[in-house]
Amino acid sequence: GIILVAINPYKQLPIYGDAIIHAYSGQNMGDMDPHIFAVAEEAYKQMARNNKNQSIIVSGESGAGKTVSARYTMRYFATVSRSSSNAHVEDKVLASNPITEAVGNAKTTRNDNSSRFGKYTEISFDQSYQIIGANMRTYLLEKSRVVFQVENERNYHIFYQLCASAMQPEYEHLKLGRSQGNNLL
Repeated sequence: GIILVAINPYKQLPIYGDAIIHAYSGQNMGDMDPHIFAVAEEAYKQMARNNKNQSIIVSGESGAGKTVSARYTMRYFATVSRSSSNAHVEDKVLASNPITEAVGNAKTTRNDNSSRFGKYTEISFDQSYQIIGANMRTYLLEKSRVVFQVENERNYHIFYQLCASAMQPEYEHLKLGRSQGNNLL
């Protein structure tokens, strides 16, 4: 398959806008510079040409920009498929990120908001190759973090968020505050 090596510049670059999407749309792999949009276009064309499912694997170390790369890919599909949806599909899928991150992200020695899980995002297209939906599955990879953390690392964010909210009336039923035999806070 095709391999693209990308580096997270940790800043916004003008190489991901609609004009660039349209420049890569319909192009053959290799006709233009290597880009996440070239990979997305090749997958889109193969899906349409061969009527077969395609996969794009985005992997890398903590902070490598995997989530951003996936978002750019989804935006590319939404734009080239001329999705009739009013909101971009990537916005709908990534709207669940704060919840996913609270339950699956933790502070590590390398990254304050490191994903400790994997994501599988499936984008569904209709017969006209327009996006009709998406489904995201997460796979928790680090169960041990719940009961043990390495020095200078933390548990999942949700634990600290719940503790910080313990005295809120809407969370009383969770019994997160101090009580007999409970020294959570």
